Amino acid sequence: MSAAAVRFVQRPAPSAALPADMHPVLARLLASRGVDLAGETGYPLKSLPSPTAFKDMQAASARIVEAIEAGQSILVVGDFDADGATSSAVAVRGLRALGAQSVDYLVPNRFDFGYGLSPPLVEEAARRGPDLIITVDNGISSHAGVEAANARGIDVVVTDHHLPGATLPDAVAIVNPNQSACGFPSGALAGVGVMFYVLVAVRAGLRARGVAPEQLPNLANLLDLVALGTVADVVPLDAVNRILVAQGLARIRAGACCAGIKALLEVDAKPFASLSSRDLAFSVAPRLNAAGRLSDMSLGIECLLTDDPARAAALASELDRLNRSRKDKEGDMREQAFAAADRLLRDAGGVDTGLCLFDPDWHEGLVGLVASRVKDRFRRPVLAFTRASETGMLKGSGRSIEGIHIRDLIEAVDTAQPGVITKFGGHAMAAGLSLKESGFADFKAAWAELSERALAALGPVDEVLTDGPLAIGEMTLELARLLRVAAPWGKDFPEPLFEGTFTVRERRVVGETHAKLKLAVAGQRRDFDAIAFGEADNPALTRGSDVQIAYRLDVNTWAQRDNLQLRVEHILS
Repeated sequence: MSAAAVRFVQRPAPSAALPADMHPVLARLLASRGVDLAGETGYPLKSLPSPTAFKDMQAASARIVEAIEAGQSILVVGDFDADGATSSAVAVRGLRALGAQSVDYLVPNRFDFGYGLSPPLVEEAARRGPDLIITVDNGISSHAGVEAANARGIDVVVTDHHLPGATLPDAVAIVNPNQSACGFPSGALAGVGVMFYVLVAVRAGLRARGVAPEQLPNLANLLDLVALGTVADVVPLDAVNRILVAQGLARIRAGACCAGIKALLEVDAKPFASLSSRDLAFSVAPRLNAAGRLSDMSLGIECLLTDDPARAAALASELDRLNRSRKDKEGDMREQAFAAADRLLRDAGGVDTGLCLFDPDWHEGLVGLVASRVKDRFRRPVLAFTRASETGMLKGSGRSIEGIHIRDLIEAVDTAQPGVITKFGGHAMAAGLSLKESGFADFKAAWAELSERALAALGPVDEVLTDGPLAIGEMTLELARLLRVAAPWGKDFPEPLFEGTFTVRERRVVGETHAKLKLAVAGQRRDFDAIAFGEADNPALTRGSDVQIAYRLDVNTWAQRDNLQLRVEHILS
């Protein structure tokens, strides 16, 4: 929607019964995000809904309790992203703590097996002789895989959060808040949140079978991993997820987290005491994801499972190396994708349509990141494809913007061009799919037509929601510090974004592409340090000009000293 107008729209801030001693800016921010009671600001665990509300939870927990009591072998089958890695680690750690004698995990290498519990992966799993397979962050679409496991006499319990299709796999039990007739009040849980709830139900089941409470673990000790996976998967931070993330962050800030998370934070020199959900999203999660994108996610899971600080540090260092390699590869792909997107938009003659990109040489593990970068720049849904290892097939990943459900859009293309897509899955903002290369032209045409309709329905104005202006006396380091730790900000509970008009006093280029600024509020003498990432060439930032921006209050630490910095997110030209 590059041709659309852009405007800032201030969120309404209704009155709310929040604590009288709360900072007035924070109270306004929380009220505008739907928090209207003081009890919603403390994030107590007792406010979490019961696991009994899940459909099939009784059957799932009973089968797992049976496996624990009988000493059966349990195999956790995960996914190759950060949610999958944390889900696997939570499952393995939790089951072992609950008394399971034989627990192992298996994560499909994306280049050999693809996503989920596939029949070839079941064949690989069967070599380990499991009595029970528990899927985490996958399984809801694994009909053939579950069937293959059943044929081998291996029970399967599916735990997942992705949207189900018209039919469900024939598992012993399926725990997924998004399946039909599930009574759990939140469909926003990440895969790691679903698995955490399963463990809570298993603990209750063991207690009902006579296990003394003092012999059972405190599962809240797993919330550091739950917080990381929830933030990394960019699921909506509704009331349930905010509690899970807030509790996990509190444990990490206190240093009460697993050795792997400590090591991943230390490799990026992140301070524990002031850790934010943003740090998890942009520091820890990318290093975990790099393993699944370029190598084997087992590396990341082992980092989260070890209790040896030295081993955790070594694994975190290797994950950091992979992440740096990922950045280099992604940078080259990103520039190619930007150029291809520009050509497509020129060819479209100003028509707003989704983007469908393909390069046979792109790295399969990075197409999702490329789609995300293109989506951010061009503000429209994006699919990025490369050739799969299977002859004649393409693998792709998609990212979308608010208001367009990308999985539903792909499903509409599948209906319009039946037989081209061989499999797909995902949710509103992200999806993955495989299709026949011979049908790519037909797929691309259908995608262009249907995405054009979806974009037209959004209207011509690209709105940026802000929290309005700050008074100059409110633009303080103390408020920046408070906002950093005051809430677990994230999707659908966004980090505060303020707006204002400033005069550019100074401007210099840093890191080749970023603009380091000094900004002054009109009529005021005080200057504010600011950074505008990727905006070094933006003509609106000319020295002496007035510019309207949307910004976040940030804490910039340099030489062990904290300073207030405005992080520029949007510029109106």
